[in-house]
Amino acid sequence: MIKIRIPATSANLGAGFDSLGLAVTLYNTVYMEQAEQTDIASLDEKPVPAGKDNLIYLSAQKVYDLCGKPLSGLHIRQVNRIPMTRGLGSSSACIIAGITGANELLGRPFSPDELVNLAAEIEGHPDNTTPALLGGIVTSVFDGDKVFWVKQELHAGLYFYAIIPNFEMKTEKARSILPKQIDFSDAVYNLSRAALFSSSLLQGKYENLQIAVHDRLHQPYRLSMIPKGREVMEECYHFGAYAAYMSGAGPTIMAIVDEQKQFFGLHMRERLNEMGLQGWHLERLNIDNAGTMVYNEA
Repeated sequence: MIKIRIPATSANLGAGFDSLGLAVTLYNTVYMEQAEQTDIASLDEKPVPAGKDNLIYLSAQKVYDLCGKPLSGLHIRQVNRIPMTRGLGSSSACIIAGITGANELLGRPFSPDELVNLAAEIEGHPDNTTPALLGGIVTSVFDGDKVFWVKQELHAGLYFYAIIPNFEMKTEKARSILPKQIDFSDAVYNLSRAALFSSSLLQGKYENLQIAVHDRLHQPYRLSMIPKGREVMEECYHFGAYAAYMSGAGPTIMAIVDEQKQFFGLHMRERLNEMGLQGWHLERLNIDNAGTMVYNEA
């Protein structure tokens, strides 16, 4: 049996729609072994599909099919700490678990680059799957056949606070409200800020981040679906965050905070309670630079 640890991811990072993403220190764990029959279960209280429609199984099946190998069944056990449908890459984590686990069981026929391409093909875009596999901060472009990517590691003193609402937002719904066409000026607005985000974060010019996460392509539309979402972002800045943005398709809001601001989480928790958002959860995270890890279990 093998053990696979997959990090949560935060995509878009404001203006980098479908192209920027980073991995954070919140993990799903999957145990997998080949078997005569399929047996899938959760090791925590979170329900998961127990049949061959399970996304981990489907992704693993893809690897076996590409290798021309029969798959009689898999034993899969899941521990899901990444909240589902909250904009933290839960589906990407399943895809990466499936293809990475199958690749390991088959003797690693696919290279990391090939797994990056396969994950993007399954998911449809690479902004979550690529950092989930590789870790760090990743800029990626998927041309339909291949992912062109650059990974950079971050070792600076920053925390990433995930402010997680107590309701789901499915990616399909979050995409359905986006405009079909945009103004040229809006495209320029986002391009310049996406470029500014990556370079500023990696070079330590954190004062630029508040401008760099501004966006005109998706956040203005999606924030309207999050009650008090704009107010929560404003409170992040009030308590000293460098930046606040919607993580992925939402509804999670991510705040980038200097590690010296030790009471940011306490202040935000108190403010959320005052706003009537007691059910919202707060997670203090770091960058995960390692990506998905595979261990052989005795």
